[in-house]
Amino acid sequence: MITGAELFVKALKAEGVNTLFAYPGGQAIDLFDALYGEKEIDVILPRHEQGLIHAADGYARSTGRVGVCLVTSGPGAANLVTGIATANFDSVPLVCFTGQVPTSLIGNDAFQEVDIVGITRSICKYAVTVRKREELGDIIKKAFVIAKAGRPGVVVVDLPKDIQKEYGSGCYPESVEIRGCRQVTGAHAGQVRRAMEALKQAKRPLFLLGGGVIISRAKEEMRYLAEATGIPVVTTIMGKGAIPTTHPLYVGNIGIHGSYAANKAVSRCDLLFSIGTRFNDRITGKPGSFAPGASIIHVDIDPASISRNISVDIPIVADAGQAIRAFRERACPLETGAWREQIGKWKKQHPIERGQKGMTPEIIMRHINEAFPEAIIVTDVGQNQLWVTQFLELDEHKQLLTSGGLGTMGYGLPAGIGAKLGNPGTDVVVIAGDGGMQMNIQELASAVVYELSVIICIWNNGYLGNVRQWQEMFYGKRYSSTCMRYRKSCPSDCSRPGKDCPAYTPDFIRLAESYGAKGIRVTQEEEIASALQTAKQTAGGPTIIEFIIDREENVIPIVPPGKTLEEMILNEKEERV
Repeated sequence: MITGAELFVKALKAEGVNTLFAYPGGQAIDLFDALYGEKEIDVILPRHEQGLIHAADGYARSTGRVGVCLVTSGPGAANLVTGIATANFDSVPLVCFTGQVPTSLIGNDAFQEVDIVGITRSICKYAVTVRKREELGDIIKKAFVIAKAGRPGVVVVDLPKDIQKEYGSGCYPESVEIRGCRQVTGAHAGQVRRAMEALKQAKRPLFLLGGGVIISRAKEEMRYLAEATGIPVVTTIMGKGAIPTTHPLYVGNIGIHGSYAANKAVSRCDLLFSIGTRFNDRITGKPGSFAPGASIIHVDIDPASISRNISVDIPIVADAGQAIRAFRERACPLETGAWREQIGKWKKQHPIERGQKGMTPEIIMRHINEAFPEAIIVTDVGQNQLWVTQFLELDEHKQLLTSGGLGTMGYGLPAGIGAKLGNPGTDVVVIAGDGGMQMNIQELASAVVYELSVIICIWNNGYLGNVRQWQEMFYGKRYSSTCMRYRKSCPSDCSRPGKDCPAYTPDFIRLAESYGAKGIRVTQEEEIASALQTAKQTAGGPTIIEFIIDREENVIPIVPPGKTLEEMILNEKEERV
């Protein structure tokens, strides 16, 4: 006979959990007591529960393992909400344990009680409160199975304090039966045949690859399939890296900030072969005009995602990797020379690289590409994310982690910490804007105390840049609540930065040093390479490099709201709508 808390620890070890992201509190104290002195599980204490779950997310994405976190009830549990939605949107397997008041007090507005199951039910795969001690082992086992099964996602397990303390069986099941939960097997052979026959008839076929290819670890198979057929490839932001970005068949990202050639290719193809993407509004532009002349094949592990946003002609419910392997068995070279030549002309006509000089994101990314041939690149959200996904070179030696579905500012730093914990021998580079960096900047302490040599690149333009760009282009330069240098004494209707603007708060270099981290400020292009090398050679702790970039630098191209993918703004001088 052992306590529920002791069974919890036993279950984690049985599931192979060696890293637990956890923050203690009154209703979880028994769980932490059971973990005390445990040699097989490394308990990581971040500085905020939101930082904690983003770290578990970064750990899971970068390793392919289930991320596991533990917090107390009430505010501890509620602080996980954004991270739960972030991970679930992007199909990241997490199991989140929350402490809860004793079962006898549930529903009585007890101290630090919230209905975390009710709060998170719509933003996770499954949420459950353990009501009986004898069900504890089965519920934990189910949590890990559900998190990984089908389309991966987040499971929340709420553990009342009395269940933690109660004695019961020490048995932890090796397997469980879950009604309605089944692993998707291979792609349907008949649908595979239909898809391959459609490909043979197409004159302008195009692969559209999403995050599902990355999640299924099918990048190598996908490259073989593209090469075997000769079909050009475009990707979503989440699918970038599905084939190497330097590959001759790779065209670019599609969507609101996609490349000219990629958006044109989607708009002019006659067959769009999509694997592992949900066709969300960030990639489709005006939905009724998306790939207007194309038949669409859609492979996705989640049947609910097929034809939800874009109607498709050949649906295939399957894991991306399994489907790609099935397609490879039937693949043959196709006549795509003229089509690829046309796409090549589009790429030359309006390349994503603008040939800039100076302290621009394009130049900074060029240096990062050169300095880190093998690395995990983690972005925050905003212009920094979009520039990275435009200019980052990815192959089998690099990995990109970013919040795609929810677009969560504050994700970058803690996710980078989780990635470094899961991959201690790999360089981890976090790229964040000055706004997003401040949302979870307290996690700099976590990087310091766990001696993690994470390299943090802050692109400081003094604005919440993505919103400011929209205000400039579509709202008459009314910069409402986006200037990060604002003081109460500033005019309320300021629409441009000037030489008399107040100093930026905080001073990121002094702040880094106060945490015990290294800080470097870069203001000239000539300083970029040496700063990156210094950070790369700094062991035993994080380095912040603050890049001072132009305050009104924009992400180009951009598809204006309500427009089709072909109606791109391609340069700064075009008329705004």
